[in-house]
Amino acid sequence: MGPNPGAEEEEGGSSIKLEVQEFGDTSGSLILTKTNPGLVNALRRTLISDVPRMAIEDVEFHLGPIRSEDGKEFESVTPLFDEIISHRLGMIHIPTDLELFEFREKCKDCKGEGCPNCTIMYALNKKGPSTVYSGDLEPVGDPKLKVADEKIPIVKLDEGQAVLIYATAILGTGKAHAKWQVAHGVGYKFYPVINVNHKKWDGDETCIEVCPTDVFKIEKGKIAVKNPEACIYCMLCEEACGKGCVEIDKDTSKILFHFETDGSLSSKAALTTALRILEDRFGSLSSKAAKLK
Repeated sequence: MGPNPGAEEEEGGSSIKLEVQEFGDTSGSLILTKTNPGLVNALRRTLISDVPRMAIEDVEFHLGPIRSEDGKEFESVTPLFDEIISHRLGMIHIPTDLELFEFREKCKDCKGEGCPNCTIMYALNKKGPSTVYSGDLEPVGDPKLKVADEKIPIVKLDEGQAVLIYATAILGTGKAHAKWQVAHGVGYKFYPVINVNHKKWDGDETCIEVCPTDVFKIEKGKIAVKNPEACIYCMLCEEACGKGCVEIDKDTSKILFHFETDGSLSSKAALTTALRILEDRFGSLSSKAAKLK
């Protein structure tokens, strides 16, 4: 499979066709044809485990008193342990540009020491009484790196309390930690094949109403399949309509694939990156296999 959604790749006379149904900012739906669950599961696992994104890895807490501009003094303390706050910061989705950033350990400019090509620095400075939100994280440098979801609560500060934090975000993958996991709710199913025999239908609409996903509708006095892709194979319609009236089957060569991202990467960027990773992986495997001949 190649990196371009909608393309049809050929190998050894066979092909896998990828059809895009929907590409939102944080969700995507695809139809894969002439494929099998093994290949689709490889794509699922790659989206979950191997697509990189930025996440906060190191958090530095300022210790000691903090003085405001008007001279008022605050204590550098919060109701939560520093470890809990660090964990919450780590789970915030950081905007990620995979064309701009490199893994720190692979960065040629800083040799892993940390630089603008592999690291994002954030500062958080807030005084109580108030609630600290993700939007209080200020990027040190490019304002485009500000967190998109600004209403994620981190900690509530009381009177006289304050927090001054410097946090470092780096690239990682879900294979190392869940905070680097881009895709969530990744799943697939065989394409539903729904056959209706109108001669065996007794006119009772109960068998249509029992469908929990609104697959059917009544059209000109007959059962019509309006949304086959919504079928979840619960078989309630088969039971309610009577034997032979509605039959649910599966097309094992056609698979519906759906996934969501946390917003750090768009759905299109996550998918194209996953396909590129698979392409490189299979290409490397093919080269190694060729050397065995």
